[in-house]
Amino acid sequence: VLQKGLKENFADAQVSVVDCPDLTQEPFNFPAKGICGKPRIADVGGVPYLIPLVQKEKVYDLNTVAKDIELPGAFILGAGAASSRILGVNAELIPIVQTKSEKKPAVNGSYVAQINPADKGCLLEKYSSKYTDCEFGLLANLYASEGQPGKVIEVKANGRTGELNFVSCLRQILEKHYGEKPVGMGGTFIIQKGKAKIHIMPPEFSACPLNTDEDVNNWLKFFEMKAPLICQTVIVSRDPGFDLRVEHTHCFSHHGEGGHYHQDTSPDSVQYLGYLLPAELLFRIDRPPETHLVGRD
Repeated sequence: VLQKGLKENFADAQVSVVDCPDLTQEPFNFPAKGICGKPRIADVGGVPYLIPLVQKEKVYDLNTVAKDIELPGAFILGAGAASSRILGVNAELIPIVQTKSEKKPAVNGSYVAQINPADKGCLLEKYSSKYTDCEFGLLANLYASEGQPGKVIEVKANGRTGELNFVSCLRQILEKHYGEKPVGMGGTFIIQKGKAKIHIMPPEFSACPLNTDEDVNNWLKFFEMKAPLICQTVIVSRDPGFDLRVEHTHCFSHHGEGGHYHQDTSPDSVQYLGYLLPAELLFRIDRPPETHLVGRD
């Protein structure tokens, strides 16, 4: 299904089932070897806790989420907002955490991308270089598993010919094929060549209500960042009525760039390599009672 659909959006696409590479190795350096074992997705909080106006009291903990999704000690990756209570500013969180179990403490391999106060560029830091917690704020889309090796879906796509970004393309292929049945996937992919449009939220939350997508885009800071970018993504083909964010992807790199992925900006030269797995369960945690569809890209 994925290969057929990708070939409509990319010059070359290959999808196969392979053994998950050892994700503790370069370029990932994750705290777990794989993304297999009881795969599940959690959508925590939501954009309505950020806009139109922020609700700073919305703070969560990845160790607690692991218990909430009935997988204590889970290896969790995805995309979310950093805890402004911890950082003192608003920032993008790239969560990559082996949560704590009865036998072991948590290993936090997350990154945080924020606006550098010195030059207004991107400041990407390893979370554990400054902080010892596993907190996040406002919202996160998370893929969790036992972090085991195993069979995964390898996706290669080179040379984008269509308008859709890599993640939207995958999601819409699934939605088109499976229709009413929601299919969720998560994992990691590398933008191996090319450049991408990435945003980072500003350090200050907006004092004025952000009521439209245009308001949000004027508030966000956009950058063009260069490969290689290591991206963590969560995709659900369609929302079965839980007010989900159906796709959300954050990335980090080893050259100091990272944030929220929108689209590659070099369609001719771009190369994607991903390792994904369908999830068995979906958990919706702290769904916002009042909602809207602004700022969901």
